[in-house]
Amino acid sequence: MSRVAFIGCGNMGSALARAACASVGPDQVYLANRTYAKAEALAQELGCQVVPDNLNAFSQADYIFLCVKPHLLAGVFKELGPYLELCPTKVLISVAAGVTLETLCSFLPAKARNLPLLRLMPNTCVAIGQGMSALCAAPSAQPHHIQAVQDILARSGRVDLMDEAHMDAFTSVAGCGPAYVYPFIEALADGGVMVGLPRKQAMEYAAQMLMGAAAMVLESGQHPGALKDAVCSPGGSTIAGVAALEANGLRHAAIQAVLAAYEKNKQLGKQ
Repeated sequence: MSRVAFIGCGNMGSALARAACASVGPDQVYLANRTYAKAEALAQELGCQVVPDNLNAFSQADYIFLCVKPHLLAGVFKELGPYLELCPTKVLISVAAGVTLETLCSFLPAKARNLPLLRLMPNTCVAIGQGMSALCAAPSAQPHHIQAVQDILARSGRVDLMDEAHMDAFTSVAGCGPAYVYPFIEALADGGVMVGLPRKQAMEYAAQMLMGAAAMVLESGQHPGALKDAVCSPGGSTIAGVAALEANGLRHAAIQAVLAAYEKNKQLGKQ
């Protein structure tokens, strides 16, 4: 069984740690964070182990997830540098948006350039086993490394192995996507309140409806447009609601959100 460490216990690091504990067991998971108390609290909640610093996390684990902000990543590699040269079998997985495998490799000491490197882009829904993650690997990562990472993420939701060229686009849709959807759920609930529903029930109805509609897309294999048409009766209330969404620019707003996130992801990779 692979031992797993998470350097960084922010929202994404915490979500991945939860999934890893469910997949490989909390006794195989180690947490490190700049603020020790934060990692300690999460470790107590999950039943895994907390270590005092990044070097301890690196030494304890076989697979190390780097869950820090993109601008902090170079500093973490510099801190680990001497130890990377001594431990060529360690596997590093970066969760930093926009930072390419080529850039990650440039952070490695010369004698550690063959260290297995992977990039992972999850979304926060991995915390409840309903995430959508993308994984890509440098040539230094062998098939068994990729499989091990997929096994660690087995309880996180769906994981798609893809070419790195698509990672920024994936991030803009699925990585950032939950933040696009939550205001939509809230807005639907607001509409429900306006027409007389209690707030709590309106929120529940909207969220469950969205979850069911998403499952219909995934499980039926039908195009969303066809599923939409099946709900819209001639002259009915649903097509009236759809027309209102079109008139107020829902599609355009969604497309622009993805494009804005995509441009930002490219900028993050250059920092």
